[in-house]
Amino acid sequence: MKPSYQKYIPFQQISLPDRQWPNRVIDKAPIWCSVDLRDGNQALVDPMNLQEKLEFFHALVDMGFKEIEVGFPSASETEYEICRELIEGGHIPDDVTIQVLVQAREHLIRKTFEAIRGAKNVIVHFYNSTSTLQRKVVFKKEMPGIIDIAVQGAKLIRELTEGFEGDTRIRYEYSPESFSGTEPDNAVAICAAVMEALGSTPSNPVILNLPDTVQMCTPNTYADQIEYFIRHLPNRESAIISVHPHNDRGTGVAAAELALLAGAERVEGTLFGNGERTGNLDIVTVGLNMFTQGVDPRLDFSDLPKLRALYERCTKMHVGERQPYAGDLVFTAFSGSHQDAINKGTQYMKESGTEYWEIPYLPIDPADVGRQYEPIIRINSQSGKGGAAFVMQTAFGYTLPKAMHPEFGALVKGACDAAGTELSPQQIFELFRKEYIEVDGPYQLLSQKYIDESADDGSTTKGRFVGTVKNNGFDPVDVHARGNGPIDAFFNALHQVGVDGYHFEDYSEHAISIGSDAKAVAYIRLTTPEGRTVFGVGISHNIYYASIRGVLCAINRAERARQAAE
Repeated sequence: MKPSYQKYIPFQQISLPDRQWPNRVIDKAPIWCSVDLRDGNQALVDPMNLQEKLEFFHALVDMGFKEIEVGFPSASETEYEICRELIEGGHIPDDVTIQVLVQAREHLIRKTFEAIRGAKNVIVHFYNSTSTLQRKVVFKKEMPGIIDIAVQGAKLIRELTEGFEGDTRIRYEYSPESFSGTEPDNAVAICAAVMEALGSTPSNPVILNLPDTVQMCTPNTYADQIEYFIRHLPNRESAIISVHPHNDRGTGVAAAELALLAGAERVEGTLFGNGERTGNLDIVTVGLNMFTQGVDPRLDFSDLPKLRALYERCTKMHVGERQPYAGDLVFTAFSGSHQDAINKGTQYMKESGTEYWEIPYLPIDPADVGRQYEPIIRINSQSGKGGAAFVMQTAFGYTLPKAMHPEFGALVKGACDAAGTELSPQQIFELFRKEYIEVDGPYQLLSQKYIDESADDGSTTKGRFVGTVKNNGFDPVDVHARGNGPIDAFFNALHQVGVDGYHFEDYSEHAISIGSDAKAVAYIRLTTPEGRTVFGVGISHNIYYASIRGVLCAINRAERARQAAE
């Protein structure tokens, strides 16, 4: 018995040794056509009702779509009524063209023309299946019979257009459905016959839509099919080449992009890839892929969260957490090395003043699609030393010195391991507060005063510290000492209560609020008597006292660690 995989017939490649599409780039947006209200809607467990369709239609218009497929009005009374409401209710702007889908069958075509009366701009999109497999198992017809179905449909559509009352501008679209499964020469032949029947001209071109209805091959082969078709199509200047890729192989976006390289001028798809089976190509992804390459997609994606909320509400579908650009986690880094690179990229952009977006691991600025910076870095047990520091800076305004990142990062990592889950920014801040701010022993500063005795010309920096220090279990001690600045004076004062062996290593400070209530935070790095590095944090309206409190915090943390070890 053959292995299961051997029951599948490999896709037949076409010969195109001088293909040109690999050398091209996408440098402009295609004509976009949304098929959310038809192709997307038919794939829903619970199709959209009238109000949902109207809301979705207006959202598509607001995004900038100029061509929107609104339904299959001959398929059901519901679809017919929605088309009529769009027209009679005045929902369609003058610069937007609605598209209606219909099979190449006479009674359906006539019903479709009834549905579009009164519209200003309409694309009548007709189709019939042409693939080798459909001809073999569904229609049991040879190619001439399939071509005749399309041509008869085209002739009737042209006839009804010429006799149509009113000033409606009617354009034509024809799809050889399952184009990707149709022999290339047969696809050319049927489209050429349809063009002739419609009387297509350069001034009135037909849209030839070449669907990747069921993906059967890699995207490069689909691009070969498109390029082959365009090369061999007679009267090419009288056609607009459109593509409609599905996503059966998970490559709908890639198929659309390579098809554009191959010469396609128009793309049909849906928001977030909704559609039959694995869906259509995702227009959001294709458009924003262009955006990241400096190409204007000519669609507005500036409020993606709002668009996603509309989509999920109307379709009852869910946008996955890893969906490109729109998912909850796509602008989030858990990996320590990723967090570090994002942090450094953010700093580089601030310091360099570059006009370009240059942050590793983030191909697009989250703000450009209505997302925020806060969730870029999320902290779990896989996070590195810089991730927690990034959260402290972006969410709370604390710029921890780089040397402090390993110490605080280890504390956060330990908390993540203990919790067994990620920590929220607020939880990280509470850990920082508990570890560095709410440290009240064993030494306590009951009173403090620093008198600056520096020279007026700044030639010397001197001062005097006066205060009261209490060590748990002992009576308070009044201390006073001079030194070269507040930190040195405080160290000298601590010597009077037996605190020795600590060495000052580094200091940094910054404001954490502005205006009359401005406070300063000081970060102090000391070396303990055992040679270990320890950090302390002090906060005060007075920068002198902030640094003094930072020194005491570091000493208290070191003393606590020593006591715990004993």
